[in-house]
Parts: sequence; structure tokens; C-alpha cells
Amino acid sequence: MKVTGKAQLIRYTADPEQTIALAAKLCYSGDGIDALIEKIGEKDNAKFIRILTQMNHYSPFEHASFTFAIEGVSRALLAQITRHRIASFSVRSQRYVNEGAFDYIVPPAIEALGDEAVREYERQMEQMLAWYREWQQKLGGQGESANEDARFVLPNACETKMIVTMNARELMHFFALRCCNRAQWEIRNVAWQMLQEVMRVAPAVFGECGPGCLRGACPEGKKCCGKQAQIKERHDRLTENGK
Repeated sequence: MKVTGKAQLIRYTADPEQTIALAAKLCYSGDGIDALIEKIGEKDNAKFIRILTQMNHYSPFEHASFTFAIEGVSRALLAQITRHRIASFSVRSQRYVNEGAFDYIVPPAIEALGDEAVREYERQMEQMLAWYREWQQKLGGQGESANEDARFVLPNACETKMIVTMNARELMHFFALRCCNRAQWEIRNVAWQMLQEVMRVAPAVFGECGPGCLRGACPEGKKCCGKQAQIKERHDRLTENGK
């Protein structure tokens, strides 16, 4: 069955903006911790957080973490997102979980070719599912030992689920790369969803986040998509919705 990617923020550091401000203030203040906590709690920290980003003082952002549940995505996306190594991942296992009726992702480029192309793609998914089941039986059934080798015939399109945790600093880096139009469509879709989720709970931290072209010249150089205006419009809508 065809599925669509979804990213949902399920846990995060309590008062992430205050946590970041506290960590940064500690670097510059002679006050004790209790006094700093009281001062931080009495004011809006948005302006101070913007100053930190202008100073490129990003280490305090590492004290706020955000955990997402991601589902309806392909194993191809898994290979991409795990390249972001300053993160924690828990992924549904194809060894312990039977994939005898796996869901799958249909690339938009294949959908754009029309119904017959989609039907051909679906037939191919069904064939791979049949091969998987055949190997399960040959390898002794549907247990762990059979699954771990039968899974080798499963496609990258096979749907997976994961829990992902990143700190705010790594998320900023992640959004700069993966919200860009040059990023692959599936991880780009997930990245924009994740950005929308964190803007809702920490707008001062993530309000300026997104692809690099939001903050100046496109970092892609000659490979620039040329759609900075549309990207800024999308980002502005996201920011407005997050308020």
C-alpha cells in the first residue's frame, strides 16, 4: 500500500529558549545558577537568542533537544537522514519485524507518468513482496533468522518508521541542507515538516532557519534552483503559522 511521509514532534526540552539563554548567560555572567534562572524566567529571551546567532555562538543551542516520530518514509530516506551523525536514531527492524505485507513509497516522478506507470510500479512491489515471502519459507518461516536474509530482496521503497532526536544546533544545520530545493524530494518534505513543528515551540530559535538562501546568496552556486523568492514565501507562511 502506498504511504506518505509524516514527521511529528513528540518530545522536547522543557522551555528550550530559556534553556539556551541560560546556558549562554552562564558564559558571560558572574551570577550563581539560581540567580541566572530567576533572571532568565523574568524576560523574553528572543532578542538575546538572535544576538547569539549573529555572534555565531552556537554551543548553547546544543542543550535543547527535540525528538520526532517519522513514519511513511522509505529505506532510501533512512540512508540519507542517518548521514546526520550528531543525532540519535531508533528504527523499526527488518530483522525482528515481518515485512510480509510492506507498505511502500511511490516517487512523484513515477506518479507524474500516469496511471499505467503507477500500476507497473505497484506490480513490481508485489513481485518483490512475493520473492520476500518465498525466501522466508525457504529459510524456515517468518522468524528472526528467516527475516534477516529474506529482507535482502526488499526495495528501497519499503516503508519504515523511526524516532529521531537532534539538538537545536544540529537541526539548524539539518534544515539548511535538507530544506533546500537541491535536497532529494522525500527528505526535503520531512525537513519542512520538522521545521514547522519546532517553530511552534521555539520560534526564536528556529524562526530564521531553512535553506541557506534565506540568509544571503545561495550556497549552491551554479547549481542554484533560482527559486529563492518562492522559498522565502513558503518560509514566511511557515513563520506566520508558527506564531
